[in-house]
Amino acid sequence: MVFCSFTFLLFFMPAVLLGYRFLPDRAKRPFLLAASLVFYGWGAPVWLILLLYVMALDYAGALLVTRIQRGRRLLFAALIVLNLVPLIYFKYAGFLRDTLETLTGIRIRMDSPLLPAGISFFTFQGISYLADVFRGKAKVQRNFVLFGTYLSMFPQLVAGPIVRYTDLEAQLEKPAEVSTEDMRAGLERFAVGLGKKVLLADAMGRFWAKISADLPGAGALGAWMGLAAFSFQIFFDFSGYSDMALGLGKAMGFTFPENFDRPYRARSLTEFWRRWHMSLTTWFREYVYIPLGGNRKGEWRRNLNILIVWALTGLWHGAGWNFVLWGVWFGVLLIIEKKWVIGRKGTERLPGWLRQALTYLPVLIGWGMFTGKWQVFPAMAGTYGWSTPAAVLECLSFLPMFLVCAGISFLPKPKVECRRWAAPVLMVLCLAALAAQGYAPFVYFQF
Repeated sequence: MVFCSFTFLLFFMPAVLLGYRFLPDRAKRPFLLAASLVFYGWGAPVWLILLLYVMALDYAGALLVTRIQRGRRLLFAALIVLNLVPLIYFKYAGFLRDTLETLTGIRIRMDSPLLPAGISFFTFQGISYLADVFRGKAKVQRNFVLFGTYLSMFPQLVAGPIVRYTDLEAQLEKPAEVSTEDMRAGLERFAVGLGKKVLLADAMGRFWAKISADLPGAGALGAWMGLAAFSFQIFFDFSGYSDMALGLGKAMGFTFPENFDRPYRARSLTEFWRRWHMSLTTWFREYVYIPLGGNRKGEWRRNLNILIVWALTGLWHGAGWNFVLWGVWFGVLLIIEKKWVIGRKGTERLPGWLRQALTYLPVLIGWGMFTGKWQVFPAMAGTYGWSTPAAVLECLSFLPMFLVCAGISFLPKPKVECRRWAAPVLMVLCLAALAAQGYAPFVYFQF
C-alpha cells in the first residue's frame, strides 16, 4: 500500500487514525502493529516474511546480547551479518552478478530477485537498535509488540525517516494523549507532503522523463532544465514522503526526527548534507564514521573514513556503479571543502546567493550521475547543440511549474500563516490530480 493510493487515503488512513485515537491505551500498540503489517503486506504478502524475520532476529538478538558476556562481540557481529544477508541478496545480487560477468566474462545464470519495499530502511533501523543495546546506549525492549511496533510502524516503514529506538522508546512505553489540535496539525503536514508529491514531484518527473528520453534532441537548454527538474523531483518526492510520515506520526502522538531542512538553501556541501536526508546522514555518522575512527586519528585517516562512508552511502542508494561514483563524488568534494573552502575569508566574503549557487552546481552534477543517464553531460556541454524547436516549446510550456519549484527550493520561506481551510483544499486538489493522472512510485521506494 502507498500513501498516494485511494485505498490508503480514503479507507486505511481514516480507519487507523480514528481507531488508534479512540482505543484504550493497552490496545493501541497491538492495533498499530497489526495495521502496519497489513500496510506492508497489502501488495505483496510474501514480503511480510522478511519483515518478521528482521523483527524476530533483532528482538531475540538484543536479548541474547544483554545476557551473555563471553563471545558477546562475536554474537553482535553475527547478528549484523544476519541482518545484512537479506539486504545483500535482494538488493545487490543482480549487481554483483553483472559485475562478476563483466570482470570474468563468465555467464552466471541467476535472475535478479524483486526488491522488497523499504528493506534498506527497516534493516538499518534494526541494526541501529542492536548497536545501541550492545553499546549500552539503549535499554533492551522485552515486549515483542512494542519492539515490533517500533520496527514496522507504517508511517515511516517504507521510506523513512530512519528512526533510532531511543527516539521512540518513551513514546512507545506510554502512549501520548492525542488532542484534536495534534491530529489537525498532523493532517495538515500530511496534506503538504501529499501536495509536494502529487502536484510538484510527479510533474517534475514527467518533464524529466520526456527530456531524458531524447537528450540529443533536448540539447543544452533541455538537458540543464531537465536535470534541474530531476533535482526538484527527488527533493519534493522524498521530502514529501517525510512530511507525510511525520504528519501521520503526529496525528497518533509520535514525534519522528526531521529528515529535510530546505537543503537547496545550503551554502556549502557540508551544510547540504546536514539538511538532506538527515536521518541517513546521522545513521552513517553514528554507526560507520565514528566506529571507523572519525576524525580522531589524523587527517589522512579522516579522509579515508569519509571516502568509505560516502562510497557506502552511494551503494545504499542503489545497486549500481553510478551510485558508488555519486557517493565518492561527494566524499572527494567534502574532503576538498573541509581543507580549502570552509572557514576561508575569501569564501565567507562571497554573497550568500553566490555560495548557494556554487553549492547547488556540484549537487546538480551529482544528480546527473545518480540518474545513470550519462548522455546528459555531453548534452549539457552543448555537444548536440543548443536545442530543437520542439524541445524549446516543451521547456516553455513547463516553465511556470519549474519556476514555482525553483522558488520554493531556493528562496527564503515566506512568513505566511497557513489558513485552516488550506489543507482540505490541498487534499481535494491532490485527489483530483490522482484521479486524473494517477501517481508515480516514490523515488526512494527502490532503496
